[in-house]
Amino acid sequence: MKITQIKLYQLNVGLKKPFKTALRTVETAAEVIVKIFTDQGLVGIGEAPPTAVITGETTASICALIASRIRPLLVGEDPTNLEKIHFLIEESAVNNHSAKAAVEIAIYDLLAQSYQVPLFRFLGGYRNSLTTDLTISVNSPAEMREDALTAVADGYQSLKIKVGKNSKLDLARIKAISQAVGPEIKLRLDANQAWHPKQAVYLIRELEKESLALEFVEQPVPAADLTGLKYVKDNVLTAIMADESLFNSADCLRLIKEQACDLLNIKLMKTGGIYNALQINSIAQAAGIKVMLGSMLEAKVSVTAAAHLAAAKKNIVYLDLDAPQLLAEDPVQGGIEFSASKIKLAETPGLGIKEVANLTELSSYNL
Repeated sequence: MKITQIKLYQLNVGLKKPFKTALRTVETAAEVIVKIFTDQGLVGIGEAPPTAVITGETTASICALIASRIRPLLVGEDPTNLEKIHFLIEESAVNNHSAKAAVEIAIYDLLAQSYQVPLFRFLGGYRNSLTTDLTISVNSPAEMREDALTAVADGYQSLKIKVGKNSKLDLARIKAISQAVGPEIKLRLDANQAWHPKQAVYLIRELEKESLALEFVEQPVPAADLTGLKYVKDNVLTAIMADESLFNSADCLRLIKEQACDLLNIKLMKTGGIYNALQINSIAQAAGIKVMLGSMLEAKVSVTAAAHLAAAKKNIVYLDLDAPQLLAEDPVQGGIEFSASKIKLAETPGLGIKEVANLTELSSYNL
């Protein structure tokens, strides 16, 4: 089997309501869709969201890298030569993680299709269903309380609460949600790097004094501040998770060596795809550290790939794959199926994605 063409498309999908974090506010999910064609008629599909505030990538940079650097390397290659393909992608340029992830997801889709098995079975096959949390965007305490109550009424048992814009309000937000939903609902905080270390310790300790049980707090301090991350971890009882501090295996080893966190959040758009994510999970498992599989603001193509990875591996125990549930519509036919917090993986080969509606071909990149 040979790769004959790689084409790029734009997908824009509105959100049910604006997605707000300490880093940004988004009203429309803008995705780059990648399709890889072969001489045997198989087509693999991948996706990358431009997330400049985290990965540094834009739609233009994603498309330019794939069209000018990756496509010339892959056309004519056999996608089943996974090790070779991975390093062709990996060494095409430094960084550019989401662009690489989109292409590699499509490669893994092709690979599993060629063996006529769903990707999660090809990768390990530990389970075929998952449970995700739902993200509560940062807003006023009253609005976040209502959003949390709606999520619980819809069947969600874990809520990921965005905080970080105002310390005083953050405490009010969390208290309002906790009092509204009760102790049976698991609360996860995500500060998106917004706090400094002493501020984070103060806020988390205040919540602990109130007996507001938090499952964990995600990335409380800036990504590069591993000393600060360790300071927070060592001075609170609540588990601390690294997210933006973790892009690759070297980051994983550094976080573990410095004992800077309790948990790790893997995202395909940070790792550059499935290959590196598998390496990170193996290192974490060897160190006795549990992993969450998360996502950016993505549509169902790349979230389906993340779900297949999560279903394949026992050590991935936390899921933050709610992004498609935040969209006003689902343009993707096939792939994973959501029933509120429950995610079901089909037995269809590869990712099982049949079609994506409303795609606009990026003809200037498809020459």
